[in-house]
Amino acid sequence: MIEPRNRVVQVTRFGGPEELEVVDAPMPTAGPGEVRVRVLASGLEYTDTLIRRHLYPQTASRRPPFVVGYDVIGEIDQLGDGVSGFQLGDRVADMTVLGSNVVYRTLQASHLTPVPAGVDVAEAATLVLSWMTAYQLLHRAAQAQRGQRVLVHGAAGAVGQALLVLGSMAGLELWGGAHGKHAALIRKFGATPIDYQREDFARVLPGGFDIVFDGIGEDGYRGSFAALKPGGLLCAYGYSAGAQAQRGMLTMLMWIARLYLWRWSPGGRRAFFYSINAMRWQHPEWFKEDLKRLFALLASAAIHPRVTERISLDEVVEAHRRLEHGGLEGKLVLCPDLPSRREQHATSRPRSD
Repeated sequence: MIEPRNRVVQVTRFGGPEELEVVDAPMPTAGPGEVRVRVLASGLEYTDTLIRRHLYPQTASRRPPFVVGYDVIGEIDQLGDGVSGFQLGDRVADMTVLGSNVVYRTLQASHLTPVPAGVDVAEAATLVLSWMTAYQLLHRAAQAQRGQRVLVHGAAGAVGQALLVLGSMAGLELWGGAHGKHAALIRKFGATPIDYQREDFARVLPGGFDIVFDGIGEDGYRGSFAALKPGGLLCAYGYSAGAQAQRGMLTMLMWIARLYLWRWSPGGRRAFFYSINAMRWQHPEWFKEDLKRLFALLASAAIHPRVTERISLDEVVEAHRRLEHGGLEGKLVLCPDLPSRREQHATSRPRSD
């Protein structure tokens, strides 16, 4: 019998994609209250690139080497002492922030959400961070109401698409900001596209938007705040513009701090920075409730997350380059069981004998 082998994607030092390496690692063992899972799928996130570059506040204290991987769908292959409610072979999900771009890892049983049988594991992986962020932005942070007029920045990205789909299901009137090449995709999701290169989003809707969702932070969120109607709400949840411009973590933390000062601006406009980790810490029961709802929508085919490509472990470096370059219309998902393209090519070549 072949012994299982563990491999992990680790950051060797802060920097570019070339600072990632795939290495062999010891097999973990489930301790009390833990399970060990064989990883079936783990999302490759833009947030992972921020972690790798030391631009993510929640992991600022970590120093290389460490293993990346924000979320995980896995199959339980070992139960630790005291674990109840789960059995070998169960498929489960968790948001780990670090450590899930691996073949095997351990997880706290109390953090797990069951994954419905029959769902695509790569599609399920997209829900843990991207779709959860969108769901909680809409229903926990903004408490959006049917008929409200809503602008979604970065509408072609993973969170943006989820905001459009879930926002449409909630009866919102939606506009999606993106580059013009994504206009057809945005219309497909029931939103009015706004071409960043040709239109000023702050002037698209006379009177302003009820809610603006901004994960980009261009110009420190000023434009998004100006696009609100009196009494409107800006929900910020990221700062990809600052990351692409090579701004430091302190600058982006100052952007976030400014949001809270805007609460006292004329017109009653409000601003809020959403952190999925902070909300999970404050309301852990919400995370499980909301993820179960999303899994139920996936199992019933009410939602169809877009998976651009399933990536093998040996293709992670190139996948990070693609994430930083942008322009993807769906998620890249790491599937450790998937052979690399080199291996696929080797097995597909005709034999010469």
